[in-house]
Amino acid sequence: MKILLFGADGQLGGYLRGTLPALGEVHASSRSTSNDDLRCDLSDPSAVDGLLRRLRPDLVVNAAAYTAVDQAETDADTAMRINAILPGVIGAAVATWGGAVIHYSTDYVFDGTAHHPYTEDDATAPLGVYGNSKLAGEQALAATGVDHLVLRTAWVYSLRGRNFLTTMLRLGADRDSLSVVDDQRGTPTSAGFLAKATANIADKWLKNGATHARPRGIFHLTAAGDTTWHGFAEAIFDEAVTSGRLPGKPSVLPIPSADYPTPAKRPAWSVLDTTKTLASFGVMPPDWRSDLRKVLNGDYDTASST
Repeated sequence: MKILLFGADGQLGGYLRGTLPALGEVHASSRSTSNDDLRCDLSDPSAVDGLLRRLRPDLVVNAAAYTAVDQAETDADTAMRINAILPGVIGAAVATWGGAVIHYSTDYVFDGTAHHPYTEDDATAPLGVYGNSKLAGEQALAATGVDHLVLRTAWVYSLRGRNFLTTMLRLGADRDSLSVVDDQRGTPTSAGFLAKATANIADKWLKNGATHARPRGIFHLTAAGDTTWHGFAEAIFDEAVTSGRLPGKPSVLPIPSADYPTPAKRPAWSVLDTTKTLASFGVMPPDWRSDLRKVLNGDYDTASST
């Protein structure tokens, strides 16, 4: 099987480069790759379409996204081109030769007013440009009619790149105390778990007989349980001290979102129900705290390429 991975140099893409080869021949595309045949500006629809039609992959895994939530409020054009238009371009091309697409979306498609885990059938109502662009991407991909899965996830982190975990480790090494928002609740989910789960899902999905017999559409994929950003920070420091990544734990003051204003409004509640994904693909999500422990112990990094 020929697999084209978009966003190969990103946080999730780096782990997918380690898990997808078990399924077939992986072609890793990014803007910075040294391979001229795979270098692609994903904001250019004609360049994306050209790459797809040259390679004609059996499966496209689109891990590329504009994830700067606050910056998207003033850079809506770029966010829409990457998050909303790109999935439709991919789907339209791949549909012409009967290929399949796996695409990632976000908990930010919801407004956070619920007090139960959101299911795939719950009404969406994004609060900002980022959420709106990701929802538009889901819809654009579905509209092409391509065989596809949209994996909605949340609070993605790893030891690579810029994310909440690496930020907390940096601040924890420099400060004795810090303040973290305690009125937004969701599920921290590691990029390592997502990459392994994606490979397992793709393997079962593509072996599920004829195309018309496969499930398609939206599935939620996160770790299990939930916490606040403050609770996540506390856990990071506890586990970082235990694993030897930090010599001591700073004090963490819980604060309301009003005390830490941001350009983009975040959903106060964005826990996702993963029951459908378990039933369809047998993916048993780890508890978020045990998942964090694996990340800080380096378990995922030793199992995937850089």
